[in-house]
Parts: sequence; C-alpha cells; structure tokens
Amino acid sequence: MKDGMEAMARQQTIISAVKDYGRQLFGFIRSRVNTNEDAEDILQDVWYQFSNFSGVDSVENVGGWLYRVARNRIIDKARKKKEAHLEDYTYEDEEGVSFFTSLMRSNETDAETQTMQRVIWDELMAALQELPEKQRNVFVWNELEEMTLQEIADRENENIKTIISRKRYAVLHLRERLETLYNDLTNN
Repeated sequence: MKDGMEAMARQQTIISAVKDYGRQLFGFIRSRVNTNEDAEDILQDVWYQFSNFSGVDSVENVGGWLYRVARNRIIDKARKKKEAHLEDYTYEDEEGVSFFTSLMRSNETDAETQTMQRVIWDELMAALQELPEKQRNVFVWNELEEMTLQEIADRENENIKTIISRKRYAVLHLRERLETLYNDLTNN
C-alpha cells in the first residue's frame, strides 16, 4: 500500500513538473540550439533523466534541477557535434588565462560553432553580472570593445594601476566562474 502511494506521489511530481516547466524549458533549450528537433531531443533527455531520478521527490528546486540538466545536455550536444576544435579559438594571456575571444567573434555559420557561441556568451554575461560595475566595465571595454587600459584610465579619470587591478580582479573571477564551462567544452 505504501509503495503504491509513493509511486502515485512520484508520478504526480513528474506530471506537475512537465506542466509547470515544459513550455519554458523548451524555450530555454530552443534559444540555445539550432533546430526544433535538437531542442525536442534535449528536452526529451531532460524529462527521461528526471523521470528516472530516484530522488525526484526530494528535489527542493525542481526548476533549477531541470535547467541545470538542460544546460548540461546542450553542452554535451555541442561538444559531441563540434567540428572545429575549441582550442583553435582560444588564447591565453600572460597569466595563462584562457579566453574564448576568437570563438565569440567568429562568423562561422555551422550549427556547432553557433551553439558553442551562445552557451559561452550566456555564461560570460551571467558571470560578468556578478562583478562589481567598475570591474565589469574595465573587462568589457578592454576585452570586448578592445579599448586599451590607458584609454580606459583616461576615460574613467583613474590611475592606470587602478584599472589594471580592476581588470585582474575581473579576470580572476571569470577564470574561476568559467573554468567548469571551459573544461566541459574542451574535454572530448
């Protein structure tokens, strides 16, 4: 009797999750892949994993769990299909920090590169939002808008050493924050 009740509760949890998150989760996935078919495949994988997860009733934040699994599936799909090696698009600065700059600016139109670009941009923008405004601005102006550090110092009416320090703190944060993504994308 107890097993039957638990099975019904589990089934209800799964049905509620599909009803509450199905459309939004599909939109999240679809905005990060190139075709509806890819989005449907990934969504199906997410629901399959959720329905087979033994602790489904103990998940406190169902939405967070679903979106994390979806993000991981998107990355897995991009990694499996990529034709260009990510290492061809990265460079390391003088401190050994890897950046995806050339990939982010690439005009390649193949689906895998575009998917990787979207994932990297999304993660980079989220990580940048975590920074204090002045550190974020220095990083964006220097790395993305290609302003020199001296130009930034002049613009902000700050000492060049202050600007260098802000950039360093930003880079350290981004290195830590994006390390998992970089490892996910570069592991074959």
